Amino acid sequence: MLSRIGEIQTPLPAPEAVLIGLLAAIVVLGPALWRIATHAETVVHESAHVLAGIVTGRSVLSVNINTAGGGATDMVPKSGAGYGVAAFVGYIGSSAAGLIAAELISIGRIVAVLWLGLLLLAVMLLVVRNFFGGIVILTCGALLYLVVRYTTAGVQIAVGYGVTWFLLLSGTKVALAAASRPNDVADAGVLAGMTFLWRSAWCLLWLAGTIAAVVAGGALLTHSPGRLRTGPPRGGGPPSRSPPTAAAWCARR
Repeated sequence: MLSRIGEIQTPLPAPEAVLIGLLAAIVVLGPALWRIATHAETVVHESAHVLAGIVTGRSVLSVNINTAGGGATDMVPKSGAGYGVAAFVGYIGSSAAGLIAAELISIGRIVAVLWLGLLLLAVMLLVVRNFFGGIVILTCGALLYLVVRYTTAGVQIAVGYGVTWFLLLSGTKVALAAASRPNDVADAGVLAGMTFLWRSAWCLLWLAGTIAAVVAGGALLTHSPGRLRTGPPRGGGPPSRSPPTAAAWCARR
């Protein structure tokens, strides 16, 4: 099971990648499915706060995920540039994670996407403080574990694509919702209080970043197959695979 982490998998052809993207869009855009899937997006949103808080020297006290689809991360101190960074990254967390996953897929490290998801969920399990949040994280973790433990490489590749498309598309959906009601967005309020920009300006920045992430991530996911060379090199020798150079990165609540 662990041996697959370092393996190179061949990315899917563009039509198959697009098909999985359409299925992910149905999950994100369908009201009934989104009421369930939104909790997974919230986990990624709050994890962005947590990771940024840790990197900038904050102490993360707790994470809560509520049944309505929202969440909150409590950290101290609640001041300084580091706190502003932690407030900013939430609404681009899913999009940034989707871009990282898309880049990994483009260089053939597709199963690694699922393992990174498991690692992130393990970190979040340590800081979540409410019962519902714990159930959400454990459920997501259990589903990912079942995939990496008991399914074939083909299924894992399809799930890797699905997770990546979900992150990219859900990030844009949530940022669009924030831009439509900036006065209700707590993160925008924090940033507006620390800078000269209004709440609405921060929400529009998030929206622009997430749209750019969909474009860049979508390009990576649909142009990957031709970027891996699996045939024998000139002059004989064993088959080789040459990964591409890193693609450009782009940057929720």
